[in-house]
Amino acid sequence: MSGAFRGRSLVIGAVIVSTFFVGFGGGVIFPILPNLGELLGISPFLVGVILSANRFSRLVSNAPAGILVDRVGTRTPFVVGMVIQGVATFGYVVAVLAPVPEAWFLGSRLIWGVGSALVFATAYTIAADVSDGGSRGTSMGLIRGGVLFGFPCGVVLGGIISEFWGTVVAFVVATAFAAVASAIAYATVPETHVEGDEHRAIKPWEIDMSVPALTVGFVNFAVLFAYIGALFATLVLFLDRNELGVFGFDAQASSGIFMALTVIAAGAFMFLGGYVSDRRESRVPTLVVFLGTTFVGFVLLAFAGSVWTLAIACLFIGAGQGGTSGPLMALLADLTPEERMGRAVGTNNVLGDVGGGLGPIVSLPLIGIVGFQPIYVACAVLPIVAGVILVAGVHRETGQFLPAVSLTDDSSRDTESTPDHAD
Repeated sequence: MSGAFRGRSLVIGAVIVSTFFVGFGGGVIFPILPNLGELLGISPFLVGVILSANRFSRLVSNAPAGILVDRVGTRTPFVVGMVIQGVATFGYVVAVLAPVPEAWFLGSRLIWGVGSALVFATAYTIAADVSDGGSRGTSMGLIRGGVLFGFPCGVVLGGIISEFWGTVVAFVVATAFAAVASAIAYATVPETHVEGDEHRAIKPWEIDMSVPALTVGFVNFAVLFAYIGALFATLVLFLDRNELGVFGFDAQASSGIFMALTVIAAGAFMFLGGYVSDRRESRVPTLVVFLGTTFVGFVLLAFAGSVWTLAIACLFIGAGQGGTSGPLMALLADLTPEERMGRAVGTNNVLGDVGGGLGPIVSLPLIGIVGFQPIYVACAVLPIVAGVILVAGVHRETGQFLPAVSLTDDSSRDTESTPDHAD
């Protein structure tokens, strides 16, 4: 094993472990937050605002986080992002014990979103910095999988701890996990993006609007709109309407099981998709296959009339979403000069959060008007549209529909961007 490979593996491993633990800490508190109405005596609307607050703050923080990464590097924003999430988690402990708890919970969720934006912007940039075209897809898939699996593991533990030892203990455990994540990040993650103490002369408003960033961002928008925004937001209603359930559970508990199926499939195929794309001549065919997998999943969902059909649909949707993630971020890194990668990741995260946030706003009211089937069929069309955007954007940038990984990697990361694609 070469020294370079060992060094890359150690850095990627450190990022994975850090993001897993901070995701674990975030998951511990999640079973408790939806019950805040009963716990604190506040309205369901305010509970919804608290639950969504981190997404709103992350939405406005994604682009600045990317700019900061390109300006000062990856190590400091990554560690600071971890610490911010730890402080936000401790805010839940204070909220339970302090006057006006809803204000503390809201503030903590807003702060968490800022820390999350820093962590996401840096994690993918670090993976891009230490990987090449032959390993980048695998690295991106592993990091995304670390974030993904940490959360559901924490959800299970949070439910158990709060059930047996109470809410405060669960929040303290979550804070401890966030502190461990911060310590691991501080001790193990090196600077990968700038040399020494050099700060790049990047203006605070220089958001990446290049063809690769927008292409990948819009694909991410479409996938998350359908997956997070539509499927997760409507599944419990679909089960209730069609009187479907598993193991004797009601619609709410059964929806959690079906969501877990999608998460397991997504986690497995995040690594597989990235690994396969690293070993193909071009990443585009792998992405098209997994976007097609998402299409099949939503078609099956639209016509699902049994538990087994629904389970297969969820597996296809999860596999499609997960299999797209690693290669998509690797393609962004292939096509983006190193000095602009932080901003490109920020643009991608903004569009992804818009898609995930807009999905429920659009899908829930429309289901009441037109029903489930037309909405799920429309969601099946979205990955096809995303595939067209992907191929068109790649061709616009490279002049080829199936550019080789080595070609995109050599032509972008080692050179300045062309004037046409400047910020």
